[in-house]
Amino acid sequence: MDLKSLIDPASTVLVTMEVQKGIVGELSAFKELRNAATEAGVLSNGPRLCETARNFGVTVIHATAVNRPDYAGSTANCRMLAASKKMNENSSGITEGSEGAELITAFGPEPQDIVLPRLHGLTPFTSTSLDQVIRNLGARTVIPVGVSINIGILGLVISAVDLGYQVVVPTDAVAGVPLEYGQSIMEGTISLLATFASTEEIATAWTNS
Repeated sequence: MDLKSLIDPASTVLVTMEVQKGIVGELSAFKELRNAATEAGVLSNGPRLCETARNFGVTVIHATAVNRPDYAGSTANCRMLAASKKMNENSSGITEGSEGAELITAFGPEPQDIVLPRLHGLTPFTSTSLDQVIRNLGARTVIPVGVSINIGILGLVISAVDLGYQVVVPTDAVAGVPLEYGQSIMEGTISLLATFASTEEIATAWTNS
C-alpha cells in the first residue's frame, strides 16, 4: 500500500507516547532523553502532527504513564521503573495530578483527544484499553509519536503489529537515547515492522487525501 492509502484519515489514529512534562518536558529528570527528543524533532514535529491529524479527522490518543502518590498498582520490577519510582520519591515526578504528569502543552489534550494513562508497565497496549479504543474507532493504522525508541515506541510498534495493525512511524517525531542507538533500532528492527515517513510526507498525504 502507498502512504496515502495506509494513513487514510478514516482508518488511522495517532498515538503519542509519554510526551509529558515530567518525562520530556521542562520538569524532566531524564535530561538525556529530553535533549534527544528536542534534537530529533519530537517536541516540534510531534505537536504539528497532532494538529494536522485533528484537522483531517484523525483521532489523537495520548498514552501516558502515571503513578499514584502511594505507588499502589505500580511496581519497580526493572531498572527503568525503579528509576521512575526514585524520581517520584524525590519530587512529584509523574504522580497523578502533578504538573509532571501533564502533557506538554503543545501536544494538548484538545477536547476531541483521548487520554489513556497507565499505572504499570513500559508499553501502552499492555493492560490498557488502547487496543479496544482503536478498534472501536474503526482504525487499522497507528502512527506513534514520542519516546523512547529504546523501549516504549519499540514496544508500541511490536504490540500494534501483533494485534494486526499497520504502523507508520514518523522518523522525525520519535527519539531514543543515545540518538545513534535509537537510529540503529529504527534501521535494524522497526524498519522490518513499520513504514517510515517524515512529518512532511504524512502531512502532504493527508492534504492530498
